[in-house]
Amino acid sequence: MTSFKLFSVKGIDIKIHITFPLILIWAAVQFGFLGEGSFSLSGAAFGVVVTLLLFVCVVIHELSHSLTSTWMGYPVEDIVLLPLGGVSQIEEMPEGPGEEFLMAVAGPFSNIVIAFFLALISLFTPVSLLSGLRKIAENPMALGWSDMLPYLIVTNVALAAFNLIPAFPMDGGRVLRSLLATIMPQTRATEIAVRVGQGFAWVLGLGGLVTGNLVWILIAVFVYAGAAQEGRMTQIRSILEGMKVRQAFTRDVQVISPDDPVSYAADRTLDSFQADFPVCDEGEIVGILTHTDIVRALKMRQPDVPVRDVMKKDFPTLRLDDGLFEVHQEMQQSGLDALPVIEDDRFVGLLTTRDVNEAYQLLSISQELRKQFQSV
Repeated sequence: MTSFKLFSVKGIDIKIHITFPLILIWAAVQFGFLGEGSFSLSGAAFGVVVTLLLFVCVVIHELSHSLTSTWMGYPVEDIVLLPLGGVSQIEEMPEGPGEEFLMAVAGPFSNIVIAFFLALISLFTPVSLLSGLRKIAENPMALGWSDMLPYLIVTNVALAAFNLIPAFPMDGGRVLRSLLATIMPQTRATEIAVRVGQGFAWVLGLGGLVTGNLVWILIAVFVYAGAAQEGRMTQIRSILEGMKVRQAFTRDVQVISPDDPVSYAADRTLDSFQADFPVCDEGEIVGILTHTDIVRALKMRQPDVPVRDVMKKDFPTLRLDDGLFEVHQEMQQSGLDALPVIEDDRFVGLLTTRDVNEAYQLLSISQELRKQFQSV
């Protein structure tokens, strides 16, 4: 388990990644050392508290995206807090340019609203907003408790501005794609937004190397990888869209019994090169034995262990008319390389990641073949 649930909002789980405490340690060190080797516990405590409050703002930012998405009919699985920010796990991204634009701007807009209300609150406190802003400009790491409101105001404005940079995978990249998609195909719009995002990552990464700023380098890696992932996902969607499970699944597969030993499945793999097996009991599918399950059992030197003890018992099933792209995403989320295909409550075959990859490779090579399959 890499993340832990904190609470839920409107059915959306808020989770914290196992690496999240690293940002609190970094904040304690950055604000704790005041120079000349001295360390201040008060400064370290300030760093931890202000970082936690900042991540409350990050949660509001991500909830703004997520609640806008669910309002438009696109469910959100959860929000995961990472050391570098938060990520909303949206089950299906909005396809319309207008919908994507609204969802993208909702997050940065929430940060502007937060900064506005914090500025209003500061008017009714003895805190000098201008003095705090001056101290932040001079040395943002040498702040005290009286500077908390100004710091949160500045960081919220900075979050909004940074996220609106027109580079994938940030919100500004999605805004850019949504605007471009009004005058060109979405695939082409995504390609442009991805290139802009990766170009920005190179500039940010080089700037981090020159200045010795590790945070810039980490953000650059995150942006570059996120942009590349978005580009791959859009390309896969454009190739597989319109295809159904019935056009790619394997019909003639070997079935094993839950009482068979794992060694039997290993032998069938060597004989037939079938790596994943449906497990059926009296004609009813009761489990999936993946290649990973077989290898793990053999590594533990338990070749005679019954299949029922190592098979996957909790798995989704597919229908013949399920969309291939949506199923591809479901397989990635479930972590399974094979899923059973059911017709009229009968097991009729198996769809594997190999089937999906072969379909993608064939269709990406031939435009004619793609049109032929998508018209079926």
